[in-house]
Formats: sequence, C-alpha cells, structure tokens
Amino acid sequence: MDNAQQLAHYLLQIKAVKLNVKEPFTWTSGIKSPIYCDNRVVLSYPHIRTFVQQALVDLVQLHFPTTDILAGIATAGIAHGVLVADNLQKPYCYVRPEPKKHGMQNQIEGYMAPNSQVVLVEDLISTGKSSLQAAQGVQKEGGIVQGLVALFTYGFQNANQAFAEQNIPFYTISNFKTLADVALQTNYIDAEDYEQINKFMLAPNNWM
Repeated sequence: MDNAQQLAHYLLQIKAVKLNVKEPFTWTSGIKSPIYCDNRVVLSYPHIRTFVQQALVDLVQLHFPTTDILAGIATAGIAHGVLVADNLQKPYCYVRPEPKKHGMQNQIEGYMAPNSQVVLVEDLISTGKSSLQAAQGVQKEGGIVQGLVALFTYGFQNANQAFAEQNIPFYTISNFKTLADVALQTNYIDAEDYEQINKFMLAPNNWM
C-alpha cells in the first residue's frame, strides 16, 4: 500500500472524510458535494499524525530540497506546517489568505527573511483560492514561493489550472480519486455511489 492509499484508509477510518451521495454536503462556496473532508481530525491520532508528518517531509525533501523556510497556511495548515518544519529543523512562519483587519495587519506571522525560498503547507486543496492568496502574500513580503505540499486534493481541473498559471507546483499525499477507489474496495460505498462520486470529480459545479 502506497502513501496515497494509506492516508485514504486512515481518513475513512477516523471519519475525517465523510461520503454521502444521497444527502450531500453544502460547502462554503455553495457547491453541493458528496464528500466532506476535515483533516484536522488527523491531529487527534498520534500514529496517523506521525505518518502524515513523515509523508509531508518526504514530499518536501523530494521536490523542494533547497527550501529555506516552511509556511503553514492558516488555519488548518498551521499545525501540519509546524510538524514538518520541526522534523526538518527549518524556520517556520504561518500565513493568512489575507492581512489581518486590525493590529499590525500582518499577513505573515513569524520571521521570514527577504528572498527566502518558501514551501507552503496546506491541509486540503479544493479550488486553490486560499492557497494562492497565501502564496501571493508571501511574494508581496519578498519571499520566493517554491511550491506547496498538502495532505489531500480534490483534483479539480480549475484548481490545477490556477496553480499552473501562477507557476506554483503542488504535491499531495493523497487525492479524491484514490480515496474513492479505497472506499469502494472496502465497501464504504457501493458501485452506484462510486459512479456518482466520479461524476462530481469531473464537474463539481454541475453535479446537482
């Protein structure tokens, strides 16, 4: 079992991911979805948390070996970013999708040296909007965004295109397609649900 399949098993096991075709979830964007993913649940299970930490470290070392600093994306990416930075013994900061509305109006919390090579750490990629806003905040403050690592991606084409247009590569431990396959193999869903989930992956805005 590779890391993508293992994380999919874990997410289903601890109910960090819920799949329900008949009673879909409503996302903040208004999209009706057969999946709801809350990777923060991972933090409550030490053995899964350690697995995720090492898998993210492996992605950083493989794809971004020259990074200077890790930057967690608020809020869900903050804890995972800390774990990766601690393992790699790298400096760390976290970045909001937009500056605070009060106080120092910071978008980046912590110290990031000018011209730092930065790898962003996120928990989940859906549309990619908040991740790319965070990347722009790093660039505005003089950082060089090498790329992004995350636990999971829905694999939506519009998100992939948005990252490509900004020239920001990203790598994830697992993805929606792998999770759906694992869910079918373990009888979490049946073949009819699997077909509907695949239709959602291809056209999320038109699924309902």
